[in-house]
Amino acid sequence: MKFICDTERCIDCNGCVTACKNEHETPWGVNRRRVVTINDGQPGEQYMSVACMHCTDAPCMAVCPTDCFYHTVDGIVLHDKDKCIGCGYCYLACPFGAPQFPDTGAFNHRGKMDKCTFCAGGPEPDNSEIEFQKYGRNRISEGKLPQCAEQCGTKALLGGDANIIASIYKQRVDTRGYGPELWGWDIAYEKRRDNGGGGTSNGSNGVNRNHDTGGPEGPRTNQVPDNFQNNPRRLPT
Repeated sequence: MKFICDTERCIDCNGCVTACKNEHETPWGVNRRRVVTINDGQPGEQYMSVACMHCTDAPCMAVCPTDCFYHTVDGIVLHDKDKCIGCGYCYLACPFGAPQFPDTGAFNHRGKMDKCTFCAGGPEPDNSEIEFQKYGRNRISEGKLPQCAEQCGTKALLGGDANIIASIYKQRVDTRGYGPELWGWDIAYEKRRDNGGGGTSNGSNGVNRNHDTGGPEGPRTNQVPDNFQNNPRRLPT
């Protein structure tokens, strides 16, 4: 099980953050998921929803002195709060800043570490009251996906089987065009462009409706070179 956040779809609505906090009733100051801004205030500013990425070779698991982390059969990284001593090593080792602590302070005064559980609970019995109090709701045992991914309004946040969500993201990239040159405002709103293919237009509002401009060998309308959102020469108004 993995998460993938499509930065071309994320709109910084923080719906995933709210859905997670509401679902698990985490304490004040603990956010298992957050939205970070990339290239803040610059052309091509983007957003990414970040939480525990449930690494296959998790650094938090490697540095924990009490071995409170473990992998489930689905590859989800969970932890045992009864073993946690609040040392903060996992917080320093995690590249995503996933481990959260309810309090600030020195060793053993931070409280028990809390992090994203992929809505899979913890080592307590599934769907028990003690599991909910410690780790939140166990949606995986109910046959559901994480609440943050299900509540994402633009479907930017994908959660589930790694092969399936990787296939979905690959289809998106293939549809948008050139690898990192994903999609742009001109493509999203189908404005007229001159790509040398002799495409047709409906003549009424200048919208190019031919998605095979240039013939079978020509580029699609979403594969026009230098036509993507992060191009500084093509900024939205």
